[in-house]
Amino acid sequence: QVQMVESGGGLVQPGGSLRLSCAASGRISSIVPMGWYRQAPGKERELVARISSGGATTYVDSVKGRFTISRDNAKNTVYLQMNSLKPEDTAVFYCNLAPPRMDSWGKGTLVTVSS
Repeated sequence: QVQMVESGGGLVQPGGSLRLSCAASGRISSIVPMGWYRQAPGKERELVARISSGGATTYVDSVKGRFTISRDNAKNTVYLQMNSLKPEDTAVFYCNLAPPRMDSWGKGTLVTVSS
């Protein structure tokens, strides 16, 4: 079983930046697409960024141009660089395979964007 451990969240002012990290507790094949998901209060969890094994990336429209997903296969780690953060980005962020494995969800990391 592969378990994800997310870190890097926190409180940031609007316009600020954060870098999230996701470490897998087990070995993840480098050919598996990975994604960052978020769940805002009262909303469904959504996929915000995806990266293929070859490094191709896709983003939900609301974060395009502001978020960047990357991966280091040697370290079994996926990153999410978030710039120009907005209050509506406030959510718990998770990483998982894309599409997700139900038994691999971690606890997530909380990002709060507020002045």
